[in-house]
Amino acid sequence: MTLKSTLARVTAKSSYWLLHDVLHRGATSLPGKLAVAIDPNILTTMQQNFDLIIVTGTNGKTLTTALVTRVLQAGGYTVITNPSGSNMIQGITGTLVTAKVKPSPNGEKPIAVLEVDEANVEKIAAAMKPKMFVLTNIFRDQLDRYGEIYTTYDKIIAGIKHAPEAVVLANGDSPIFTRGDFTNERKFFGFNHVQPTDYSPAVAPINTDGILSPTDHSVLEYDFITYANLGKYFSTTDSFVRPKLNYQVTSVDELTPKYSTFSIDNTPLRIEIGGLYNIYNALTAFAVGREFNVDSKQIKTAFESNAQIFGRQEALHVDGKDVTIVLIKNPVGTNSVIDMMLTEKDDFSLLALLNANYADGIDTSWIWDAEFEKLHDTHIKAVATGGERYKDLQVRLKMAGFPDQAVYEDLTKIVTAIKALPTDKVYIAATYTAMLQLREQLGAAGYIKGGF
Repeated sequence: MTLKSTLARVTAKSSYWLLHDVLHRGATSLPGKLAVAIDPNILTTMQQNFDLIIVTGTNGKTLTTALVTRVLQAGGYTVITNPSGSNMIQGITGTLVTAKVKPSPNGEKPIAVLEVDEANVEKIAAAMKPKMFVLTNIFRDQLDRYGEIYTTYDKIIAGIKHAPEAVVLANGDSPIFTRGDFTNERKFFGFNHVQPTDYSPAVAPINTDGILSPTDHSVLEYDFITYANLGKYFSTTDSFVRPKLNYQVTSVDELTPKYSTFSIDNTPLRIEIGGLYNIYNALTAFAVGREFNVDSKQIKTAFESNAQIFGRQEALHVDGKDVTIVLIKNPVGTNSVIDMMLTEKDDFSLLALLNANYADGIDTSWIWDAEFEKLHDTHIKAVATGGERYKDLQVRLKMAGFPDQAVYEDLTKIVTAIKALPTDKVYIAATYTAMLQLREQLGAAGYIKGGF
């Protein structure tokens, strides 16, 4: 380690201590910024201490990263990760330079499991040599930053090409991941829970992204769709079909807002978080675990841990109210959250918070593609809106048939807002920076242990 890299690490750790331990702030970006300013090659220097898994894609990165971390820890690995979801170059650098890397109990090399923003994959892969790329999905998201989905995928491919020896473990239910001219070994996971006798071949619904065949750009058809553009697809113009799955969901048994039960490769499993979309995250973690020789029993134990995931269906109690925080950021993710709410059997209220900062995406037009109208099929009893762009959301929800809304532009009033809602159960759906502001207020009020 050079003098420059040593100075970079000392500076980063000192700033982290001051921000996190003394000032009780997040300390997710500044330590990394300082480290890179002192030593631009700091990531390359640290690579020798661990293997690297990059988790990227539009939705599910944070939960998938958390589940992969638990699975690998259950298999005896020491794992370094970025649990707060700070997934750009400065946040990732900060995570790595401030982490304490210890030998793995199983004798294997420690592993860094890093959630990486799609547009930052190339920067990370150029500085370090990943052992595996994990690709969750690609949906339309933050068009101001990424462009259309094929442009987003090109950004990821540019990163993959820096590490030709890395395994690419991808969601086989997403047609876009069958594209690309890179030479890496590819393995796929997906759903095979529908019997062939129950297939209903059809073209994907209108306004579905990413359903073009990689061979001739014709529109694909599906034997079944799980959600959005994911499912068992095939071409009617040539022989292209979904690739063979190395890991697969073989049954979906029960879906509730609090947990899901299902089987992967005929192994019965349960995760303490609701929504069909989160089974994909579990499937991804299962696949990574098996690739690193973690056995199914250890994975089952890891899944059944009830530890909370930062901002992802985070459950807490606020003066007698059962509150669940869910992240929304694009149409597909929001629709998946609404589908999860369809499984809620109790009366509930919804507090929706919309910001439009850089980390959220400054274009809020995506809310018009989210199917808020489906909330009428749930047990929803009240709707409230808030955040910096509450007016946009207020209009969208009025158009969806919810004209009566309490409005909380000032998130310092969030506890008051929760108490004012008429039901004992409350869902808070928030964009990323609104979620951070929300957690800061709840932490300051003592409802989240450890605060921000």
